[in-house]
Amino acid sequence: MESTARSIPGAQAIARAARLLRLVTAAGAEGASLQDLARGAELSRSTTHRLLSALKLEGLVDRDADSTRWMPGPELFLMGSVAAARYDVTTLARDIVRSLAVKTEESAFFSVRRADETVCLLREEGSFPIRSFVLSEGVRFPLGVASAGLAILAFLPDHDVDAYLERHPDLESAWGPTHRPRALRTRLAETKERGYAVNPGLIVEGSWGIGAAVFDRSGRPEWALSLTGVEFRFGPDRMAELGRTLLAHAHQLSARIANARR
Repeated sequence: MESTARSIPGAQAIARAARLLRLVTAAGAEGASLQDLARGAELSRSTTHRLLSALKLEGLVDRDADSTRWMPGPELFLMGSVAAARYDVTTLARDIVRSLAVKTEESAFFSVRRADETVCLLREEGSFPIRSFVLSEGVRFPLGVASAGLAILAFLPDHDVDAYLERHPDLESAWGPTHRPRALRTRLAETKERGYAVNPGLIVEGSWGIGAAVFDRSGRPEWALSLTGVEFRFGPDRMAELGRTLLAHAHQLSARIANARR
């Protein structure tokens, strides 16, 4: 990706600015500090500040006068409103996510694939009082890390999986030895056989998740439904029941999206 950016004049600056926009929006309503954004974007503080200042002039980000934290700007809202008419399927998914949370009593989520990541679009709390807060709206994970991204990656064509792993040799260093290629490929095979992905506390110890892919009309996994909760709620007996419920809701949402886009 970096080599591609270098081959197109101005692409590197745009890529850096886009990365900062993603980090700012992922921080949510509380915003993000300059230091955190620089670290997340792997840029110097001076470069980060210069890019953020340029984005602020265009209304794409804003800076809180009291906290000095950076937040999404008004232009992002306007752009998002226009783009939502084509890309937003959360209205189709909302009641299905709510039903999933009610029936399982766990926290339920709807995520979308964006390039090599998943982005959480919806979160619905279940009634069980102990919850996992690994995932919430706007949070991103690389494909193959959280259960939603594992489910999506598992149902991509083999050549797409190979290309993804070649692009991201850093998964192991960033997320631990359980994300080395061989271990990840094993989980992908298990996901395809089972029908849904299982994350046994690989991101935060004791916080388990399961995810099922949601497909577009052409059969590509572009979204995912997932459930997260504490480990003892995901024992072998209950896991099978949760998996069946999750797959049924994912199938319902896939059919709904396909019918809505005819």
